[in-house]
Amino acid sequence: MLASTVLAEPIPASPASFSARHAMASRSLVQEGSGHSPLFNPAVDFLPELNPDNTEFVILSFEGPDPYCRAGGLGVRMTELTRTLAARGFDTHYYFIGDPEAPAMERVADSSLYLHRWSQWLSKKHPMGVYDGEEAKLHDFRGSIPQHIVEQRVKPAIARGRRVVILSEEWHTADTACDISDALWQAGLRDKVVMVWNANNTLGFERVDFGRLRFTQTISCVSRWMKHEMWNWGCNPIVIPNGIPARWLQPSPLVDELAEMAQMRLKDRLTVGKVARFDPDKRWLMAVDAAAGLKRKRLPVLFVAKGGLEAHGHDVIQRAIAQDLVVRDVVTDSKDPHVLMRTLLDAAEGADMLNIRFYLSEPVSRALFRVADAMLQNSGREPFGLVGLEVMASQGLVFTGATGEEYARPYDNAIMLDTEDPREIEATIVDLLSRPADVERMRANGRQTAAQYTWEQVVDSLLLRRLQYLAVGT
Repeated sequence: MLASTVLAEPIPASPASFSARHAMASRSLVQEGSGHSPLFNPAVDFLPELNPDNTEFVILSFEGPDPYCRAGGLGVRMTELTRTLAARGFDTHYYFIGDPEAPAMERVADSSLYLHRWSQWLSKKHPMGVYDGEEAKLHDFRGSIPQHIVEQRVKPAIARGRRVVILSEEWHTADTACDISDALWQAGLRDKVVMVWNANNTLGFERVDFGRLRFTQTISCVSRWMKHEMWNWGCNPIVIPNGIPARWLQPSPLVDELAEMAQMRLKDRLTVGKVARFDPDKRWLMAVDAAAGLKRKRLPVLFVAKGGLEAHGHDVIQRAIAQDLVVRDVVTDSKDPHVLMRTLLDAAEGADMLNIRFYLSEPVSRALFRVADAMLQNSGREPFGLVGLEVMASQGLVFTGATGEEYARPYDNAIMLDTEDPREIEATIVDLLSRPADVERMRANGRQTAAQYTWEQVVDSLLLRRLQYLAVGT
């Protein structure tokens, strides 16, 4: 910090870095009462300001906000990021493999968010979701997106005196992003556009031409753990973490009501939960074995499980049955949160494990996270762990792994598991049952942590500042 009074200390003659010499000179030359050094001229237009009047965003991702293409955490990330950018006033054009029956282009009401559902003609032939017909969609996306972005997004924006930021997500968009850069260069516009390709996971890295990607744009990732993983691929990405919607931290009478319903019915059950794709990396088998171990200890365990459609789900259910857990599938066509919660609670009677087979809406998720004695987000390999933050925001207690969940602090705001031994989960839960004050402290600290990772915080404090630096020279 620059001092506001003149110091009489002489400047040493020995060599020093520019920053050190600048600091010392500033202390001796600072203008009286101004708080500013004459060496710092705020009028110098070095860092360009990014605001809704001079910048717009183009976002590329396979997953999106539609149920058709919301296969995992990527769809959640992109939906909330684009909503936040639009809420900040930025024109935001979001391209994704969308529902074939929805409008090809849709402006979200009362916002500057534009949804562009791509490759719908292929999605009609592949109705099972975004990754059904994946290779054909990849080919169509890459073949049609680059020129469209140049002609329909970049050229009109530049004509209006605006800068364009293109953010592409995951391996599916890597070749397309490189082709866009080439098309912009051929059009003489590459220096007018900031391009960033972001990695949330190492999945599909063997199909990415990282040499070309590094040459054409900036690479980013969502955690320091991912950064270190990407060193193995010749990359040194910048880190911009994920976030959660601020509404997860806001009071909700509906969530309170649902949580009270669950608490009344589950007050005599040791309730643990897990929400994740059915993937071996998520350590579902460890969680199942821990639930079975708690049951063998004669604890009234209820394991509430929400997975996906992945094949590993069959292994998980069979493991539970083999461990003598009474498993019950929970299915309903209702969208009413009260009906969903009642259906779950009714299914819990006489069951040890609930296999949720319907979409777990946000109010029901928040209520379950709060009521559960522990949420087992115990991934063995987790680039970030978005659900862990959602649990914290809901005043829940989360058990994480020890990879990319950098927001977790063991026994302060979360439990961090160091092994894949289910007995670590069992022993920790049994210990915490005798330490209610510690549990409440961790729940409270977790909620404070979650408040630091809202999308609003991520966009304002990190994303826009990183982009400001990347926009130097454009």
